[in-house]
Amino acid sequence: MSGPSAPNAQPITSKAQMVDYLASGSKPKDEWRVGTEHEKIGFCNAKKLPLPYDGPCSIKAMLEGLQRYDWQPVEEDGNLIALKRDGASVSLEPGGQLELSGAPLEHIHQTCAEVSRHLREVREVADEIGAGFLSLGFRPDTKLEDVPVMPKGRYKIMRDYMQKVGTMGREMMFRTCTVQANLDFGSEADMVKKFRVSLALQPIGTALFANSPFTDGKLNGYKSFRSRIWMDTDADRTGMLPFVFDEGFGFEQYVDYALKVPMYFVYRDGQYLDASGKDFRKFLDGTLDVRPGEVATMSDFEDHLSTIFPEVRLKKFLEMRGCDTGHWDELCAMPAFWTGLLYDGSALDAAWDLVKDWTTEERQTLREQVPTSGLQTKFRDTTVNELAKQVLEISRSGLNARAKMNAHGENETVFLQDLDAMVAAGQSNADRLITKFNREWAGDVMRAYSECIY
Repeated sequence: MSGPSAPNAQPITSKAQMVDYLASGSKPKDEWRVGTEHEKIGFCNAKKLPLPYDGPCSIKAMLEGLQRYDWQPVEEDGNLIALKRDGASVSLEPGGQLELSGAPLEHIHQTCAEVSRHLREVREVADEIGAGFLSLGFRPDTKLEDVPVMPKGRYKIMRDYMQKVGTMGREMMFRTCTVQANLDFGSEADMVKKFRVSLALQPIGTALFANSPFTDGKLNGYKSFRSRIWMDTDADRTGMLPFVFDEGFGFEQYVDYALKVPMYFVYRDGQYLDASGKDFRKFLDGTLDVRPGEVATMSDFEDHLSTIFPEVRLKKFLEMRGCDTGHWDELCAMPAFWTGLLYDGSALDAAWDLVKDWTTEERQTLREQVPTSGLQTKFRDTTVNELAKQVLEISRSGLNARAKMNAHGENETVFLQDLDAMVAAGQSNADRLITKFNREWAGDVMRAYSECIY
């Protein structure tokens, strides 16, 4: 999750400022970049318990150890909560999940080099302090009440509010892990097309990267329990956003949506002030009781956008949010998958042709069924696995057209190989893990701590 935005004290006096903020993300194609974020679940080797914030085997020890690699510390109320280096950051999720938010990079070869460097650094520090990190989308055995809480102000506000608006918000905060790709657009029309394609295909991504079949030491009946959790977290700020497919949709309509989403907080002087459930529009007219007489600034709007969690999120770029985190190679495969679909005009056209006649009901049904049945989900007269094969071919064509080569003369399609193997077998990571749990693991989920680590 995001931290506070960079200071921008410009008062908001019109909706046009917020619309222009989103529109300012438009870039010429040669400036499009790829940003990749991923989270991982930490544990202490001795007893396989979650990393606490403080102590010899802890999140704080990880952040301190990583500073030897030129990461610069970030503190909140005297607590070390994040690191920054070369446009990237390492930060804490609410339950101690460690997140890399990668720098905007030109191609997936760079992305994979960034991910690989980070994971090597994490592994070296973790080995020294007796820790490890799981490559799963959900904590496999630790109960919710046993997950330590990280010392970040916004998380306390969110934790308390989650109980009022859904049944699984705390599960999302403390036990889930995702991988996310952030991609650019060239204009409002380009944004709209990419937004629609990526929303429609987000359940396909969820099925391909499904990797969270365990809860409390047992099978939970889902391929992506992480995805299921988001369906009962907070309906005001999650979901498939059917209005994106309405005629006339654009930046202004997304601002209208964002202004209807209840607030979480106001960030002032290094402190998060609880504004949970309050109307951002009152902040615009100076009647928000948390800061009476004060008008929201552009920084406040940027912070507010970061508290909205649909399957695809619009900021000054588009965020693909539908996938469970996975093993090392899949952290490269996920941004490659979406880059191939969205960054080549012919591939984007082909993807739109595939989904443009899908109805709102069909898109929602896919969203609801994929967490349970994954690649085996039925759709019309086919399956999600067959759709995934088609989508992978479109992505491959887009990556081929980009022709971004590594030192060995390979283009970015090399990063789709794991996904090709999945659809050839009709099995995601979750399917494989379920089989292992029932067979060679003999029902012992603790095997994940040796077989599902970075």
